[in-house]
Amino acid sequence: MTDKELRRLSRAELLEMLLMLKEENENLKMQLEQAEVRLHDRRIMIEKAGSIAEAALQLNDVFAAADRAVQQYLENVRCMAEEDSTS
Repeated sequence: MTDKELRRLSRAELLEMLLMLKEENENLKMQLEQAEVRLHDRRIMIEKAGSIAEAALQLNDVFAAADRAVQQYLENVRCMAEEDSTS
């Protein structure tokens, strides 16, 4: 709308336009807030996924170490059993 057209409008029409623009502005603000909340939630989910992946990797290391310890223990038990049977 041009300046000329705006000048020809009555006060009531201008107020009506102002109210419509205010309502549109409020709706846009609400949509923005909702989008920001969704973005924040998504970031939290991504951070948690990263933390879970890191924890899983650390657990894999723990389980690998435990497996090596079990294998070593079983090997020692076999060796001791063989020594006892030869004695």
